[in-house]
Amino acid sequence: MGRIMGATLLVWFLIIATTSVSLCNGNPGVACKESERLALLMLKQDLTDPSNRLSSWAGESDCCQWTGVVCDNLTGHVRELQLDDPHFNSSLGGKVNPSLLNLTHLTYLNLSYNNFQTEIPSFFGSLESLTHLDLSQATFVGLIPHELGNLSSLRDLCLSSNFMLKVDNLLWISGLSQLEHLDMSNLDLSKASDHWLPAIQMLPSLVELHMSACSLQYIPLLPIINLTSLAILDLSYNLFNSFMPGWVFSFRTLVSLILSGCGFQGPIPSSSTPHNITSLREISLFGNQLTNPIPEWLLSNKDLTLLDLGLNLFSGPIPGGIANMTSLKVLHLEVNSFTSTIPEWLYSFHNLESLYIYSNHLHGEISSSIGNLTSIIYLELGYNQFEGTIPNSLGNLSSLESLDFSANQLHGTLPKTIGQLKRLTDLDISSNSFEGVVTEAHFTHLTSLKSFRAVGNSMTLKTSRDWLPPFQLGSMWLDHWRLGLELPLWLRTQTQLQSLSLSGTGISGTIPTWFWNISSHLSYLNLSDNQLHGEIQYISSGSASVIDLSSNQFNGSLPLVSSNVVRLDLSNSSFSGSVIHFFCDAKTGPKLLTFLHLGNNYLSGNIPDCWMNWLYLEAISLENNNLTGNIPSSMGYLRGLAVLHLRNNQFSGELPQYLQNCTRLVVVDLSENHLSGVLPMWIGKSSSNLVVLSFRSNMFQGVISDQLCNLSRLQILDFADNDLSGTIPRCFGNFSGIANLSMSPASSRYFDNYGVYGENTFLVTKGRVEEFGKILGLVASIDLSSNNLSGEIPEELTNLFSLQTLNISANHLTGRIPPMIGRLKQLESLDFSRNQLSGEIPPSIMFLTFLSHLNLSHNNLTGQIPQSTQLQSLDESSFLGNELCGSPLSKNCSASKVTPPTIERERGYDLLDDKWFYLSLGLGFAVGFWSILGSLLVNMPWSFAFSRFLNSIVLKLYAVIVEYV
Repeated sequence: MGRIMGATLLVWFLIIATTSVSLCNGNPGVACKESERLALLMLKQDLTDPSNRLSSWAGESDCCQWTGVVCDNLTGHVRELQLDDPHFNSSLGGKVNPSLLNLTHLTYLNLSYNNFQTEIPSFFGSLESLTHLDLSQATFVGLIPHELGNLSSLRDLCLSSNFMLKVDNLLWISGLSQLEHLDMSNLDLSKASDHWLPAIQMLPSLVELHMSACSLQYIPLLPIINLTSLAILDLSYNLFNSFMPGWVFSFRTLVSLILSGCGFQGPIPSSSTPHNITSLREISLFGNQLTNPIPEWLLSNKDLTLLDLGLNLFSGPIPGGIANMTSLKVLHLEVNSFTSTIPEWLYSFHNLESLYIYSNHLHGEISSSIGNLTSIIYLELGYNQFEGTIPNSLGNLSSLESLDFSANQLHGTLPKTIGQLKRLTDLDISSNSFEGVVTEAHFTHLTSLKSFRAVGNSMTLKTSRDWLPPFQLGSMWLDHWRLGLELPLWLRTQTQLQSLSLSGTGISGTIPTWFWNISSHLSYLNLSDNQLHGEIQYISSGSASVIDLSSNQFNGSLPLVSSNVVRLDLSNSSFSGSVIHFFCDAKTGPKLLTFLHLGNNYLSGNIPDCWMNWLYLEAISLENNNLTGNIPSSMGYLRGLAVLHLRNNQFSGELPQYLQNCTRLVVVDLSENHLSGVLPMWIGKSSSNLVVLSFRSNMFQGVISDQLCNLSRLQILDFADNDLSGTIPRCFGNFSGIANLSMSPASSRYFDNYGVYGENTFLVTKGRVEEFGKILGLVASIDLSSNNLSGEIPEELTNLFSLQTLNISANHLTGRIPPMIGRLKQLESLDFSRNQLSGEIPPSIMFLTFLSHLNLSHNNLTGQIPQSTQLQSLDESSFLGNELCGSPLSKNCSASKVTPPTIERERGYDLLDDKWFYLSLGLGFAVGFWSILGSLLVNMPWSFAFSRFLNSIVLKLYAVIVEYV
């Protein structure tokens, strides 16, 4: 009987317990309180709800049945409001009405993932029953109200990812004595940098602390912290930039420690002992500046499941102590300087799921024991120096999803066992020395494959014409493979492709119609460097797409382009005819194009004035075509234009004034055209970011304005072969970009963004035309040759210490070669020929040790050629047409009684070059002068006597002059 009664009571207890709270739908037997229903309606009134998510909040219906409302089943009081929008498809906005205070039994409030764009209401601090408050990623702004510190019952507080939210201090947090979970990641806590840790210590029940990316700048080096329940500590991506404090390892209950990207330097503290951290399972120290040694207490933790030491400064062999961590599931050692082979013990980690050791200096062969890593899911070994072949045992890794062998020295053929990896989604074997034939058998079971990258290998793909691949790829890069004479027909089946690169694969013929159906979904397409031909009518693609069809044999008119193409390269083909239809096509709307390369074709006619449709352009290359007419003024609409290449066309007229609106220009190459007029003064005013400026081989005339000297970042200046007159501005010595050659922010941005497209500039240096590509940002050159410049060579040019090429030949320059020409120690090419220079060759020219091309011919230079190995090794043509003697000329100086110029070799210290010498000289003169003059002014008898003495000397000198003159 007692057992029956006990069972009955237990049943009733379970019924009451399981029905005490209604999950969203409430209990039809107990309706919500009228006052709380009205409070919710007032709350809704002030909210914006574009998706009508709160449509159920209406009328006289039971509010316990409303969306996001959870009531107590027994009392009908509202206990929870779950108004979060994790999918961002029905976000609420507006303001939160104070009527929320009428929900006096509210314990759970979740407004996360919404779009309020307002401050957190201070009255939230009066919701005394709250135990859970989640306002994360709800776009709240401004200061966090201190009133939140009144929520003494709060256990969970989530404010993360409100990027415009900040604090003036964190002292208010001490009132949250029951808090167990605190997430303030991605807030601005910079003003609490000096006291955040003491404030956190006032939370004795804290279990989780997330303060990632909070702009904290100081971490105290306290010996011990009194947070006895802390299990998760995340301080990643703050700005500590200090040594790592030992106290972060002192929590006996700590399970997860995340200190990535904090700027910690030096070794990991070794003061902790293993018994203090027995609960630690995950530690992430990624992206710091940590160095050897790795402490023994860390390496001896056998229960650790995640160890992330990636992107640090560790070196030497992979630490053998890691062999003790047999429970590891995730190991990150990437982007360090480890230099060993893969240790054999690592292959025995049967629990390992993720191994990241890419971007080190690891070497040796990959052992067949790799097949023992049967739990591995992510295997990233790229960017090392591994050699040998891929072992067949790789096929045993049945759980493998991502495999990266890229940028190593692996060779041989691709093993067919790789086709057994049924779960493989990403495969990258790029930049190795693989060879041989890849057939359908290699892909037999790769049904999950999504990405295949294998560029830079000498492999051949052979499949039947009717092959149906078992996979649906999203990305495929097979550059420099041999694919046959046509685009593989099986590509028709790849309807999910977003990225396709088949550059240099030997395909030819015309692009079939079915391929354009695929390309309409692509965000990246590269078919460059093939033998494709025929006409292209229209190029469509996926969103934000990059299209590279350069270096083929396409002909006919330029194709029309869909508006969502962002980068387009049709260079080095045979497109011809007018460009009017291309630039003025308005059917597809304004263009999003940022990069346009149409160079090296046969395009002709005028460029139309339709550039207002291309407002996002940053780089334009139309070089080496047959384009004529004026440069259109509507180019002035391209406010973001950084690069303009119009070289080697037949443009004429003056530069349009509207180009001065393009204030972000970095590279301008208008060389080899028929442009005329004076050099516009606005270039030096509005184009301060210019790094490359070339007007070579045009018909510009007039003087070179001093305004040009404002181009402080200029590294390449080429005005050769024009009709410029006047003198060379002395202020050319102010080109700091040449004086101290280092890539300016503007040029660095340009070469980073567009260097991948083979940016180049042609320069005349060392007497020949050379093309500069990848190293263009490291070149410094001035060429003013073949003009009508006169006057002397400015001495200030010798301030351009990093100058590599200087050519001012074929002008009417007079005077002497600057005596300090030897200061230009980086000069490789110097041409002063065909001028009217006179005097001797300065002896300092012997210090130009990098000089490989020198031409001083056809001037009026006299005397002996300075003797140095560098000069005597040059051809005698460099000195012809002068009155010079000495090697390498056959004319002997002794017969002409010419004395060789002398120069004191450089010493470790030069008194005349010491600024302190002149300072002390001036001070000595001033002290001596005023000592004498001061004493004369104070002592009048001395002054009169000294005056009479000077008068007598003057009279005697006068008598001598009169007598003898």
